Amino acid sequence: MSSTTTGPATLPEGMSASVPQDSDIDDLVRLLRRHEREARGWPGAQSDAVRAEVSGRGASTHRHEMVRDAQGTARAWLSLHDRAAGRVLVGVTIDPELDDAQAEPLAAWAFDRVQELGRELLAERGMQRTQLDSGAFADDERQQRWLRAAGYSHVRDWWQMARPVDPATDAQPPALRDGVRISRVRQDDGVGMPDEDDLRAVHLVLEESFADHFNSYRETFEEFVSRLREDPGHRWDHWWLATVDDEPAGAVVASISRGSIGADGTASPDSSYIDYIGVHRRARGRGVAKGLLRTVIADAAVRGRSSVGLEVDADSPTGADGLYRSLGWETRYVTQSWHRILTDDPRGEQ
Repeated sequence: MSSTTTGPATLPEGMSASVPQDSDIDDLVRLLRRHEREARGWPGAQSDAVRAEVSGRGASTHRHEMVRDAQGTARAWLSLHDRAAGRVLVGVTIDPELDDAQAEPLAAWAFDRVQELGRELLAERGMQRTQLDSGAFADDERQQRWLRAAGYSHVRDWWQMARPVDPATDAQPPALRDGVRISRVRQDDGVGMPDEDDLRAVHLVLEESFADHFNSYRETFEEFVSRLREDPGHRWDHWWLATVDDEPAGAVVASISRGSIGADGTASPDSSYIDYIGVHRRARGRGVAKGLLRTVIADAAVRGRSSVGLEVDADSPTGADGLYRSLGWETRYVTQSWHRILTDDPRGEQ
């Protein structure tokens, strides 16, 4: 669809908005990579992740629009992920090659359009309000300015950390304390859907582990499993459950991060990424977190992965970053979370 005005802000003259299709994915990837190179210093976006959002398994929980200029170049992409009741993840990417005279009105239109699409999600869920959760790289002052102008508040910083993997020294499974056991979630013959009891145990222990963390909220078991399966890097054999004296005590969910192709055509190796790691309060101090981390490291080494990545709250009350650093993780870059409340009635927003 084409549009000129969709709310208080106007789509700049000569630009048109449409819902992206499979044929648009390559252009969206190029747009994201231009943005990442400018805002972070290097690109990382890949086709499989973009396709998963636009037309893959996760498409049903997403809303998208992309903007092209009169020459057909992709200049903006906005996305909303209906992650769970009361939580919508928002992405707004504006082409860094646009000067401020073009970029400013386009960003204003995009964030206004996000609110319209967000209210569609509210209506579908029969809810009156939700949290819009967006983000920015720590050095991206332009994105931060647009977020602030759109009513978002900077609420948190996150360290994006990575640890190199050495197959020669990291492949040994961890030594665990008495009573501690770590195992993959059970699968019949290693294929197909895993044991539901194990999956529910992972979900429950993570929910309880994060109950006292920043911005924690309850996510149903169905929402949790469905969302993680949307990730093209998801694999059931990257889920582990820890027990202490046979009681669920901790869990980790990891995934594959595909290596990228450099400008010279050389492919970098795949890496592992820790999406979630949590230890129940009753089991802290038993070495469970360290055991889970070393389990992922060993698995990555056996698979020939280059590194293990993770995200940590810069203000974590558990001091998790100290554990990560002691095991070899270092911060590669910093991201920010920006939040605002969206209601079904603009007059009621705070």
